[in-house]
Amino acid sequence: MTLWLGPQPLVLASQSRARQTVLSNAGIPFDAIPADIDERGIADASGLSAPGEIAGLLAQQKAAFVSNHHPGRLVLGADQTLALGARGFNKPADRTAAAKQLRELAGRRHELHSAIAIVRNGITLFADVSIARMTMRPLTEAEIDAYLDVVGDKATTSVGAYQIEGLGVHLFDGIHGDHFTILGLPLLPLLGFLRSQNLLAV
Repeated sequence: MTLWLGPQPLVLASQSRARQTVLSNAGIPFDAIPADIDERGIADASGLSAPGEIAGLLAQQKAAFVSNHHPGRLVLGADQTLALGARGFNKPADRTAAAKQLRELAGRRHELHSAIAIVRNGITLFADVSIARMTMRPLTEAEIDAYLDVVGDKATTSVGAYQIEGLGVHLFDGIHGDHFTILGLPLLPLLGFLRSQNLLAV
């Protein structure tokens, strides 16, 4: 028995393990086909500055790119941005950049803007942007070094240099928002859309 009623699996335009795990745990079959787009170039050329708008644009562009190569398939694009006040962050390039991000975020509250877009045959059928607010506890240089020693290269795979579902949870003393939004895939809005399309049995 499966909950999925679609004729083909969903296409996830992402190689994110966190997003893949969210879909798998929810019983949504999918094919992971990452989108080969210049995210930074698209964001810069857009003229957008609001982090939620940038995340929404990139989610749509990822889904549209994969949709153009897989006609007829339902494609899910997703993107996440981090904002500290008016300032946006990107994935740190190396350990030095990761340490710098952690110093700037420590003791302060930042926002994660997680966007999804569903596209079929180049047409956007659904889009959503959800926000989570994260309060990182104050961190000493020794604590930052110890954390980076343990997580290693994983610190460069996520904006903010952390994965909340892993060792990154040690960095926080307050989280306000949906767990799936923090993981980069607002699941409840997605499930609501899939149900509206009669693609789920429950």
